[in-house]
Amino acid sequence: MGDLAKIFKAYDIRGVVPDELDAETAEAIGAAFVRVTGATAVVTAHDMRASSEPLAAAFARGATGQGADVIEAGLGSTDMLYYASGVLDLPGAMFTASHNPAKYNGLKLCRSGARPIGRDTGLTEIRDLVAHGVPAHDGPRGSVSRRDLLQGYADHLKTLVDLSGIRPLKVAVDAGNGMGGHTVPSVFEGLPIELVPLYFELDGTFPNHEANPIEPENLRDLQAKVRETGADIGLAFDGDADRCFVVDERGEIVSPSAVTALVAVRELAKHPGSPIVHNLITSKAVPEIVAEHGGSPIRTRVGHSFIKQTMAESGAVFGGEHSAHFYFRDFWFADSGMLAALHVLAALGEQPEPLSRLLEEYTRYAASGEINSEVADQAAATARVRAAFEDRPGVTVDELDGLTVGAEDWWFNLRPSNTEPLLRLNAEAADEPTVAEIRDEVLAIVRKK
Repeated sequence: MGDLAKIFKAYDIRGVVPDELDAETAEAIGAAFVRVTGATAVVTAHDMRASSEPLAAAFARGATGQGADVIEAGLGSTDMLYYASGVLDLPGAMFTASHNPAKYNGLKLCRSGARPIGRDTGLTEIRDLVAHGVPAHDGPRGSVSRRDLLQGYADHLKTLVDLSGIRPLKVAVDAGNGMGGHTVPSVFEGLPIELVPLYFELDGTFPNHEANPIEPENLRDLQAKVRETGADIGLAFDGDADRCFVVDERGEIVSPSAVTALVAVRELAKHPGSPIVHNLITSKAVPEIVAEHGGSPIRTRVGHSFIKQTMAESGAVFGGEHSAHFYFRDFWFADSGMLAALHVLAALGEQPEPLSRLLEEYTRYAASGEINSEVADQAAATARVRAAFEDRPGVTVDELDGLTVGAEDWWFNLRPSNTEPLLRLNAEAADEPTVAEIRDEVLAIVRKK
């Protein structure tokens, strides 16, 4: 049995295979998942890692041993699994470690209708059941069947975004040897798109670069390909293709906040006055633009469980995070990088201007990006920063998620990592010199020995 304390995270299960997560553990998780959800059937999908299919098969043994039927969708992206859970109205399990290195794997679990399962919504009960031993099922085993859901997923996404009238576009896509290489061709089929593929071969050893596009070095090949081929846009997906990063026609990286604002405006055009959810690290431009277009911006903590819960409670039509997770009411409140990409392609193709020009109105401030500092005592470092800023004139402080400090023309957020001894700093200001000044001041306090 694997190391349960180590692999059960806030939102999912993740660990090194087989030392921390092995087939025995996956089988027990499958059994516990059926017990906790009360499911009579579940749907599974898996990414391209060598360990993913064996772990999915072990999970299926555990689930069928508890009397539940298992529908295996096979290879798929995480948002394809959410589609399967939504359209089949079944609990689901996705086998992936997303952007983590090759030695890792994990599970993302959801209830029927793609409703999230996290630490406070069932994951703790599943962990405890696995730890104590799942009781034997008194009844017949369930069955295992295969169902190809890729085409249905692709067709469904294209019902949510109208791309029928767009001009022809040349689109470079870096799949990072992840699941985008499997899903993009099906989704783009029939669209007026010339696809320039980069690293579409499914390979869980990630031979070209990590499938983690939030790190700028992992976007360099895409930036070069866009410039080299004269593409209109570049798209980069992470390993399980639930996040999408955008590069403009100049090869410049587009802030996920600008994508959030763009998609929010499009969704507000269809659903006037709707709430739009954004986490507290998203650019200040997002709530400003939402309000200017008649929407109601709602600020939340970082993390998909908070975004999804707030969206469900408020009926928000869309939600966006600084990490390029984008959530849609019409997609069971789940996140889909592919759906966000289709919105950007539609916005670009509906008008003649290049992407950089189109996005100018959505980019208003200078940002630091996320900067990590390894800190032994996160609370003490955060307290030092608060003490340095809280008594300054015109400064506001809140602790919705870590420490957020703001003034008229700048703000920063300092928050601890859930899993590592790190403090994460995000800062934004009216111009580059101001954001550099704030960034350097905070980091000097945080990193003081």
